[in-house]
Amino acid sequence: MSAPTMAERKACWGARDEFWQCLDRHGDDASQCEKLRLSFESRCPQQWVKHFDKRRDFLKYKKKLETEGYRPPEAAGKS
Repeated sequence: MSAPTMAERKACWGARDEFWQCLDRHGDDASQCEKLRLSFESRCPQQWVKHFDKRRDFLKYKKKLETEGYRPPEAAGKS
């Protein structure tokens, strides 16, 4: 795979941002954003799509930790 051009990277990032904004508006209901997801997947290399999906999950988790703090699971340490 050759490296994407600057125009291809911008198109990928733009499609990702539109998809993420749609998810934010619809409470992560992916069914409401199917067309944008397809556009995102068609404009970005598959490895990038996987990376961005993991990145979004991480950013949501990080935000939750910052706002709610860490709460260990109830069953942790019990055997």
